[in-house]
Amino acid sequence: MRELFQYRGTKIRPRDQNLILQTVLGSALLLWFPLTILFYCPVLSHINIKTISWPLIRQLPWSYQGLIISLAVTLFCLILVVLLVMYKFPDYYRKLVHRQKIARMFMTNNWYEKNTQQSGGFFKDLDTGKTKERIAHFPRIYYRLKDGLIHVQVEIMMSSYQEQLLHLEPKLESGLYCEMVDKILHDSYVEYTLLYDTIAHRLSIDQVVCKDGAVKLMENVYWEYDALPHMLIAGGTGGGKTYFILTLIEALSKTNAKLTILDPKNADLADLEEVLPDVYYDPDDMLAALSRFYDEMRQRNTEMKKMDGYQTGQNYGLYTFSC
Repeated sequence: MRELFQYRGTKIRPRDQNLILQTVLGSALLLWFPLTILFYCPVLSHINIKTISWPLIRQLPWSYQGLIISLAVTLFCLILVVLLVMYKFPDYYRKLVHRQKIARMFMTNNWYEKNTQQSGGFFKDLDTGKTKERIAHFPRIYYRLKDGLIHVQVEIMMSSYQEQLLHLEPKLESGLYCEMVDKILHDSYVEYTLLYDTIAHRLSIDQVVCKDGAVKLMENVYWEYDALPHMLIAGGTGGGKTYFILTLIEALSKTNAKLTILDPKNADLADLEEVLPDVYYDPDDMLAALSRFYDEMRQRNTEMKKMDGYQTGQNYGLYTFSC
């Protein structure tokens, strides 16, 4: 019931494939129409609603001057508004861009249900042989930007293109220039969560801290090592893997965590033996460290299972160990 009334975000529609142009034209019309009325007020004041007729309207002293001035003022104001939005409210502009890109992605890939209808000519009973496609059903797509994270929810409806909708990660990452951080399959929906503006949300090394069983990696991005104690760090040469590991080690070293560092290459991590204990790079020393770690792990598990209230699958962070 809670998911039924949960706010999913702004609904994306087929017409959103031209969302930026529609927004600009709509804003221009909202500016131009009242300005035109304002400039032509002296002329419009001569119109009597009760006796209005087309000949009388044509006889009024109309001039193109008011129209030209209103268009010029509208264009000037529109440029100022666009610049203001792009520089002072960039998130609003980015929302429009993202929604337009997602709508175009669905339209260009034909990820919607359509039917074909006969296109009628001037004479309705005459078969022209022309057909016209109409959208019968467009998947429900919702976009939401909150706390630096983009949430895209896509309806799953057992369609011919369902497999594509279940694997949108590459298109969303490259198209929106964001990083995928989560993917959850709900009832009838799949939710993609992406990190928006990764450069702006980066942290300095001293800002990466551990608290309540989690380490803050970026703004709104945490590694909850108590709940998920495993991490795979991958990347190309020079991609920053070592610096990332060193940052994690520094953050964890400021807690009561017991660190064991193995560096089979005897490279950068091995240099930590000057400032930290339990740093190994010799093969025999690493094997001995693994053996001790294994024995300590078994001892902790045995002790944990003897505790009151023990439950299978419970977070180990809830227990206090003597070893």
